[in-house]
Amino acid sequence: MAEENDETRRTAIRERALAAGFDAVGFAAPDLGEAPKRGLAAFLAAGYHGDMGWLAERAEQRAAPAALWPGVRSVIVLGLNYGPAEDPLALLEAGERATISVYARNRDYHDLVKKRLKALGRWLVESYGCEIKVFVDTAPVMEKPLAERAGLGWQGKHSNLVSRDFGSWLFLGEIYTDLPLEPDTAESDHCGSCRRCLEVCPTDAFPAPYRLDARRCISYLTIEHKGHIDRALRPAMGNRVYGCDDCLAVCPWNKYARRSGEAAFLPRAELSAPRLADLAGLDEASFRALFAGSPIKRTGRARFLRNVLIAIGNSGAADLAPTAARLLGDPSPLIRVAAVWAFSRLADAEQLAAARERHLAEESDPAVREEWRQAPLTRRATAAAAPACR
Repeated sequence: MAEENDETRRTAIRERALAAGFDAVGFAAPDLGEAPKRGLAAFLAAGYHGDMGWLAERAEQRAAPAALWPGVRSVIVLGLNYGPAEDPLALLEAGERATISVYARNRDYHDLVKKRLKALGRWLVESYGCEIKVFVDTAPVMEKPLAERAGLGWQGKHSNLVSRDFGSWLFLGEIYTDLPLEPDTAESDHCGSCRRCLEVCPTDAFPAPYRLDARRCISYLTIEHKGHIDRALRPAMGNRVYGCDDCLAVCPWNKYARRSGEAAFLPRAELSAPRLADLAGLDEASFRALFAGSPIKRTGRARFLRNVLIAIGNSGAADLAPTAARLLGDPSPLIRVAAVWAFSRLADAEQLAAARERHLAEESDPAVREEWRQAPLTRRATAAAAPACR
């Protein structure tokens, strides 16, 4: 009888979650097992987390749901489909346009997911008198291993969740509850011998299958990393100015994915294929206005324009050299370093020599001065006047 009641309860929760707009629902015990714990420890020990010190600070709570909340008895894992209608990689060859990750081309998904989690949570409390805590990915929760244990999918070789129903396009959220619920059967790995996600990575961010070195990942570099981007990695970033969808987009399981029907996830026209020149012209006010309600706003203008300037440097478009030049004197050293790099790749030798002499005379930031020192002659400059910068 208890089992029948549990099944009835699970069915009611599942139906309520689907009615609330979630696309996938699963139940897991609050126990990740040993493999995710070991994986997290190895990830941190190798320094693969880079600037993301918050991953290490609360590692114990990530590795054990009960360490985050001792009262938890079950985890309800919810998924929201954000499958794109078009190929996310189609813009990578559009040199003077920017590529923004699919998930960031409209509203911040955290807001929508959390709103629905709270609504479902209120219903749970009212219906069963239980206690709950809701989490999106800003909390110390290992959501992908939990989603795997709840049967929503498995962690692929790119370390992201893969679903047989939604491919690589699921946002996740969790409800921790003290309500006892029978867990679902964990999903098994269906990657087989496929290596597409590993081989497509522009910066070789996967030292091995199922292992990610975030320090080389374009999503990390353009979103999380607060400093200057390694010169060796810049050319591989192409025109990606916020995030990277390459490893997600090439997964064969996406053939079962479906386009998201959420209006909040449909791309805004101004973020679908924005001109690099327009993005580079954003001041603080226009940056905030353009990205109001977007996850991009959280990166701040300096980091975002750093990314835009690297894309400009990769564009091969000499007509964008004046755009980069206008930012050589920006108040932010982060922007100035990227502007020097971009300008040096697009300007001719005479322009580069003149700009270097003018800006170095008044530059006090060591990183910017070093960037000017390392600025190489472009191919155009070398062919035109090699001695100009000697």
